[in-house]
Amino acid sequence: MTETVYIETSILGHLTARPSQNVILIANMEITRQWWEDHKHNFDLYISQIVLDEVAQGDQEIAIKRLELVKDFPLLNIEQSAINLANKFLNQSNLPPKASDDALHIAIATIYELDYLLTWNCKHIANAQIQRKLSQISLDFGYKLPILCTPYELIGESL
Repeated sequence: MTETVYIETSILGHLTARPSQNVILIANMEITRQWWEDHKHNFDLYISQIVLDEVAQGDQEIAIKRLELVKDFPLLNIEQSAINLANKFLNQSNLPPKASDDALHIAIATIYELDYLLTWNCKHIANAQIQRKLSQISLDFGYKLPILCTPYELIGESL
């Protein structure tokens, strides 16, 4: 059985970002591009309407490129159970209220029992301290939290 990945918005942002002078951003953009080109075919990839809404924002030329990247991806519905779980994440963890969309990304990936949530949002999503608490909240409500990770962590042995 193929493993499943929820593609969070920041991945698409890194794939379509304008050139930068920031060496960390350049490296992250390159590893994202490498994962996208060489590894994404090893997984079943999913997005939600939240991803579509977020990637459609900003510079229209780049937004069109981001939307094109995911045009054929299966779209996960935003179920009431995901909204409820996202609210639990916000109320019972150290996620700030402004991270409500981030909580919903995590909740959607969780209720659909995906294996991974791929992101560059290390402040609110791929954050070890937050992930630990979210995992406990998920278990308390009968779910298993997916692995919340960056492309560095999901690239396998080919680095």
